[in-house]
Amino acid sequence: MTADRKRRAREKFLLGGIVVKAGLSTTDRAFLLGGLTELARVISGSAEHRRLRDIGEEAFKAPSHNPSSPHMTEDAGWR
Repeated sequence: MTADRKRRAREKFLLGGIVVKAGLSTTDRAFLLGGLTELARVISGSAEHRRLRDIGEEAFKAPSHNPSSPHMTEDAGWR
């Protein structure tokens, strides 16, 4: 396996981990892709971008997972 292929595989693994961490692993894939497509439209540096990033930062720090909460269990090393 080439170094570039390993890097891409690791990136996909980490991105998949974020989906699991968010509690979305059993979500309809079309819904998930639609949500990610909408997120891609948020302008970097905008108030909405900062708000969503802040939510993500807090979710990475959260110590435990509650299915009714957006907070996750894994450590912040997934960033």
